Amino acid sequence: MRKALGAVAALLLWGCGGAGTDVPSAAPGSPEGLTLSSEAGLTRGTWGQDVSFSSQEVEPGVYRLEVRTHGLTLTGLMDPASGVSTLDGFADQNAQDTQVLDADREVLAAFYQALNQGLPAGDAATPEAMYLRRAVGMWAQYPTSVTLKRTVMGEQGRGYTMLCSYAKCAGKNVGSCGGTYNWYSYAKHDCDKGGFDNARNQQIAQLGDHTSCNGDEYYMNGSTWVCGEPDHWSRPKVMGNCFGRSGSGCGGDTQYTVDATNHDGCVRNGHVLASGWCDDQFVSASDDELFAPNCY
Repeated sequence: MRKALGAVAALLLWGCGGAGTDVPSAAPGSPEGLTLSSEAGLTRGTWGQDVSFSSQEVEPGVYRLEVRTHGLTLTGLMDPASGVSTLDGFADQNAQDTQVLDADREVLAAFYQALNQGLPAGDAATPEAMYLRRAVGMWAQYPTSVTLKRTVMGEQGRGYTMLCSYAKCAGKNVGSCGGTYNWYSYAKHDCDKGGFDNARNQQIAQLGDHTSCNGDEYYMNGSTWVCGEPDHWSRPKVMGNCFGRSGSGCGGDTQYTVDATNHDGCVRNGHVLASGWCDDQFVSASDDELFAPNCY
């Protein structure tokens, strides 16, 4: 982490009121319950009575994040230029280490969707707002069995591999594929059914924001597209609901990577979001979600 002492000093100033005294207000077009306050290098606010949040640039290119909800505090110190982030979480009651549970994920997922609506999409958001949104999207999927206190490191080509070209079909980033697909082979995982090389743990996927059905995806059953998720079929063709995109569903950022695709291929293939079988895919995809650039 660059200039760690400088970051600590800035945090102390922030805690003493150095961030300003403006009162958050609802921005035009913001979802109900979301208040946002923005000034140079700082985004903060609340979402209903469930969440308070802040993200501040504490030194050039380094961002301090905090999200509080239902007695849980989540923090992060992100240095995107170096590809390093330190994450933590604790219970407000006793400041002890804790876990993300189903109720927490439910609140964080709804908060993530509110940020997607309330903040500009992709790179149009300020950096501190964009990294806040990315971290919330990651926390909204956080498995109970993965420790909150950890360091995430990412480097393109090593920590994450982009799949932007596979997110297109018929030459478009969004919209109907019109029967012209660009399949990525394979979205894969390992679990109680077998390893990465097991055909039942693999899916042939059309990545990207092209279709969805009732908030789910489509899979090919014979010659017919069916709404739902196949459970450990042998290499089915799947598409929809922004398959391969970092974050939950179609979020405010457009990062399509190998690890995010494999995580999708796990939780959408007979497992649930917080399944222990998908922990390794989640951990591998964390740096993708925090640091990978937007595809469009």
